[in-house]
Amino acid sequence: MKKNLKINALWLGLLLIGYVLITVLVSAGVLNAFYIQIFEQIGINIIMAVGLNLIVGFSGQFSLGHAGFMAIGAYAVAIIGSKSPTYGAFFAAMLVGALIAGAVALTVGIPTLRLKGDYLAIATLGVSEIIRILIINGGELTNGAAGITYIPPFTSWQMVYLFAVITTILTINFLRSPMGRSTLAVREDEIAAESVGVHTTKVKVTAFVFGAITASIAGSLQAGFVGSVVPKDYSFTNTINILIIVVFGGLGSMTGTVVAAVVLGVLNMLLQDVSSIRMIVYSLALILVMIFRPGGLLGTWELSLSKLFKKHKEVKE
Repeated sequence: MKKNLKINALWLGLLLIGYVLITVLVSAGVLNAFYIQIFEQIGINIIMAVGLNLIVGFSGQFSLGHAGFMAIGAYAVAIIGSKSPTYGAFFAAMLVGALIAGAVALTVGIPTLRLKGDYLAIATLGVSEIIRILIINGGELTNGAAGITYIPPFTSWQMVYLFAVITTILTINFLRSPMGRSTLAVREDEIAAESVGVHTTKVKVTAFVFGAITASIAGSLQAGFVGSVVPKDYSFTNTINILIIVVFGGLGSMTGTVVAAVVLGVLNMLLQDVSSIRMIVYSLALILVMIFRPGGLLGTWELSLSKLFKKHKEVKE
């Protein structure tokens, strides 16, 4: 217990140091508006990728519906936030979006998560497209294909940093809980897990709902960051972009997800001046990683301060 308190206190200290460091760099003008925007986009990508990795990497379900849940959160903020431009309304809209996304994930997850592999991927992709088509045909509420513009700039880097930290911590704690252990068991061998009493459908649906809620939160932050929402921004391509981060970092590694989101975000920034070949270089980098590191940058490895402390103690002794 004492050891866990020390580890948690150290993590909290590192996170606070990171926050203070970024604040100092912003105040000193080292990080201008452009770099802050890149930082915010990386943070939003981390939130989305952490949720998708929980579904794909830790529960072993091949889902392609992340963009649809992201759209729910984005449009909740766009509809409520544009009519009531206050932070209270923004957070209320974020909560409403998360609840709706969770309810939709629960409703579609119970029948679809009985499927596996390609069949599940197609089913979740269909759910995402249904959500997008409903938005396009939403009339005055969603403004159809034109989307909603002039959304107040609610999202700040401090808010993104906070939600990225909270989302990651909650996901890690979920994985360390009995339900999380059951999730990992289902990923390794669903039949064996069911034979020892694990309710596999319940476990998969729980992970799916959790991932959908994180996607909705990321969508809400994205709407407040960009200032507009358009249905075409929540197509199949958006899910693939997040899936690339998950695979690039390593399926089943939260540390890898964060590292991959940062690396790809920085790479995207460095290639802004060569937009004509940006996607070529970006794709080439992904291909090289998949050839030489098929398990992703970090595979299933996780950064663990408790293990570092243990090694340090052994060396000291």
